[in-house]
Amino acid sequence: MRKKKTKKNILMLFLIVLLLVVSSYFIVSKVFLAKNQESEETMQEQQKEEPQQEVETPSSSETQEEENNSGLKIVDGILIVNKSFPLPEDYVPEDPYEPLNGRDYCSYCVTKETYEHFKEMQTDIEVLGLNIWIQSGYRSYNFQNGLYNNYVNRDGKDAADTYSARPGHSEHQTGLAFDLNTISSDFAYTPEGKWIHNNAYLYGFILRYPEGKENITGYMYEPWHLRYVGKELAAKLYNNGDWITLEEYFDLPSTYND
Repeated sequence: MRKKKTKKNILMLFLIVLLLVVSSYFIVSKVFLAKNQESEETMQEQQKEEPQQEVETPSSSETQEEENNSGLKIVDGILIVNKSFPLPEDYVPEDPYEPLNGRDYCSYCVTKETYEHFKEMQTDIEVLGLNIWIQSGYRSYNFQNGLYNNYVNRDGKDAADTYSARPGHSEHQTGLAFDLNTISSDFAYTPEGKWIHNNAYLYGFILRYPEGKENITGYMYEPWHLRYVGKELAAKLYNNGDWITLEEYFDLPSTYND
């Protein structure tokens, strides 16, 4: 009889201990889940993007346009070349990295400042196992004239005007612009193209003809075409990846007279 009572007491004790263990488990689990949820909510709050601020474009009264006898359009120290503002036929880049020596076409005859910042960018992207190079740099007025007319003969004037500049209207003549790697819209989807889109501004370059801005720049989307404007302005035009054009920023047109 005594043994049965002892067994019964042991069984009761076991059940009490088991009940305590199960209760403790549920309590700890509840606390853990509550903390975990709080942690996730905190992380979500921290990951929320800050509201984007609109880039303020300078008013016409704030911009400074330089008057000169060379016929150049310069606004706040930035040389403007588009369908409305051409370069003189004899214009050549100032202080080119490689001497022109009478050449009409030269990949590395861009200005020294432009080339030095390109090399800095090229060095940094190589660390990531990527590679960029200048496919097309300086082009003279005469070279652009031949190139443009070839496109006109092939596709017609209206079509050519959407992707090729008329002579005197090409940024390549300035020595401040160049085409990278592959002159194809597919470049935008390559690792190099994606990196350029989001990082070129750190080196003073802008995506000159952004996607969706064709009616503003007058040219099709060119993810391969970069223009050097300096780091300060490039950072403003980057606009968190939603590129602003020079035409928008300085409130300038880009249309041919005819």
